[in-house]
Amino acid sequence: MSTHTFNRAIVRTPSRSVVHGLRAVDTGSPQYEAVLREHAAYVAFLQSEGVSVETLPLLEDFPDSVFVEDVALVFTGAAIALRPGAPTRRGETSEIVPTLERHFERVLHLTKGSAEGGDVLTTANAVFIGLSARTSAKGAQSLLQLLGEIGHRGVVVQTPPSVLHLKSDCALLDEETILCTPRLAASEPFPGFRLLLTSAGEEGAANALAVGDQILLSQGYPRTAEALAKAGYEVKTLATAEIAKIDAGLSCMSLRWRS
Repeated sequence: MSTHTFNRAIVRTPSRSVVHGLRAVDTGSPQYEAVLREHAAYVAFLQSEGVSVETLPLLEDFPDSVFVEDVALVFTGAAIALRPGAPTRRGETSEIVPTLERHFERVLHLTKGSAEGGDVLTTANAVFIGLSARTSAKGAQSLLQLLGEIGHRGVVVQTPPSVLHLKSDCALLDEETILCTPRLAASEPFPGFRLLLTSAGEEGAANALAVGDQILLSQGYPRTAEALAKAGYEVKTLATAEIAKIDAGLSCMSLRWRS
């Protein structure tokens, strides 16, 4: 079964405090109603593709809690509760654990160092863990051990300097192909994979999401969208301009797995 094929997802409703979310570069605060619209369109698209989506209630105490991918990893039959690198986000993990326990037979817990799901790219043969400001070497090593316990092989790679998460710069398109920024590709982090590069100035397109037979891409990256179409992919675009103000992309708004 394809690694990128999923039929279940967990999302969380954005809280009003999302306008105060963390950001690496301040381009202004998002408008709450606009964030809600973008999030709703994202959920609607997943549902239109046959994905069963569970929406968790908002958490006003945690502005970044809409980004559920950072606090857990999910696989068929097992999940790992993570320990975010941002101290203000650590309480989000305990909030999502009861949901993980309802859906997965095994729930493991990362207790050493820090690791966020945005730094983890799952492929058929390896789970790539990017070292970054949010995922420490100790956290990555702990995660390697936990992955081994549930039958997955982890590989540690380096996230480019100044890039928030590994998946800010890459996305799995299919079992053989990864969409990647030139700056990440330069370090040759994914041996054996075909790399499709984002166009110059369109690095934000790299956080794409394969949903069924389509590639979901943020709006505003026309040259990368055209390149993907020429490579044979069916591309669907969604507005993410408001959520992007707090360093968000398409993958971080959901936890996804095949049941």
